[in-house]
Amino acid sequence: MNFSIIKRTLGWILLFEAVFFLVPMITAAIYWEEEFFAFMITMLVCGVFGGFCLIGKPKNTNIYAKEGCVIVALSWIVMSLFGALPLFFSGVDAYSNYVDALFEIVSGFTTTGATIVPTGAQVAALPKCILMWRSFSHWVGGMGVLVFIMAFLPLSGARNLYIMKAESPGPEVSKLVPRVRKTALILYVIYTGMTVVEFVMLLCGGMSIFEAINASFATAGTGGFSVKADGFLGYSSYLQIVVTVFMLLFSMNFTSYYLIGKGKFKDAFNAEIRAFLWIVLAAITLVTLNLHFTQSQVLSGGAALKHSAFSVASVISTTGFATVDFAEWPAFAQTVLVVIMFIGACAGSTGGGIKVSRVVIMGKGAYHEVGRMLHPKLVKKITMDKQVVSHEVVRSVTAFFMAYVLIFVVSLLLISLDGMDTTTNFTAVAATINNIGPGLGRVSPAGSFADFSGWSKIVFIFDMLVGRLEVFPMLVLFAPKTWKKGA
Repeated sequence: MNFSIIKRTLGWILLFEAVFFLVPMITAAIYWEEEFFAFMITMLVCGVFGGFCLIGKPKNTNIYAKEGCVIVALSWIVMSLFGALPLFFSGVDAYSNYVDALFEIVSGFTTTGATIVPTGAQVAALPKCILMWRSFSHWVGGMGVLVFIMAFLPLSGARNLYIMKAESPGPEVSKLVPRVRKTALILYVIYTGMTVVEFVMLLCGGMSIFEAINASFATAGTGGFSVKADGFLGYSSYLQIVVTVFMLLFSMNFTSYYLIGKGKFKDAFNAEIRAFLWIVLAAITLVTLNLHFTQSQVLSGGAALKHSAFSVASVISTTGFATVDFAEWPAFAQTVLVVIMFIGACAGSTGGGIKVSRVVIMGKGAYHEVGRMLHPKLVKKITMDKQVVSHEVVRSVTAFFMAYVLIFVVSLLLISLDGMDTTTNFTAVAATINNIGPGLGRVSPAGSFADFSGWSKIVFIFDMLVGRLEVFPMLVLFAPKTWKKGA
């Protein structure tokens, strides 16, 4: 294990996080908020610890798969531990407990959007600098802070692809160009450009600058922290449609946008993108029809379509914004949302969930197994876009799913000790491990995670990190061989 390069990378993480605090500090200065000092103190603490970690240049800068996983997992943990400090120091009642502050910022960085602030009215009453930090944490965590750093600093020479693979969502990560650093820069240029376009469109729709910045950060990171008590319900149809479109755009593979820019349209609209769009279309159609023809609902026609499209885009992209409390919808519509909650976004996006590519691979694998039972001598490979899916990818997808199910079940058992109802427990775990935010029951868009015990919140914190880092980088930390000398 190359501990020197791990320590040095953590140092850069803390220094970059110290710089990130300038965003909420500038916000606090504009609005004359005393929480400015909480961020300033934390910035100084990050700077000191970060500078200490950078003392001494490592002789060996090589990073292998093991170091890549450890660096990514520890970076997100350290970034969250320090990122929670200004919330804790702020004096805001909701964050008087450090575990609550940690839950909130982990939810931010992992782009989950789950909150422990009890009501929407209390969320809207938070200091604007804290609202900005919550939303900005979505943007930082969306593409990945290490990917951001790699765009500006050559962390580990040619082997930093291991870091990108460990931090980027999806079963496969490839370089867009030969140099990993340039690949990271291209991804962030696309990410930033799309964020700016959405910001401008929201401004054109009448949003204030503050609200447009927060909404753009949260949408880009597919996070979902809102700055208004009623979420997106109070905004115009134009603004709701803009956010709906961008939630879907940010939940698609960013490689596709690069390919579109290169004129490779056929390669851009690959099997995963096509499957994703079909799932979205089917889900919107089913939910709209269910709302329209259910007599207990007042939604019909265009209103049903608008709210269905927004909710489906919010859930499958794992953003978590809401125009209505879908916990009050018919059981069928809720079930559709829960199903796509697990499917999630595309690989290589800022969204969470199992990922469409994995679902497609598992579906094709199951279909082929049925074929082999009917024809035992049949030899047929799983393909996507006319290319054979390697055995290693199939194996990793299977291993991911098994680990995902195991963590889900154990988490569900642990939080059930709090005595909440089954619907709340099940969807709370689903919402955190899939990085969505709201669920059903007491964690619906109109609720929060405030009523769970501190122990359950720690479980949720772990689930959010596991979901964002695709399970294995977090599990590597608990493997004895990881820390064994010479392993």
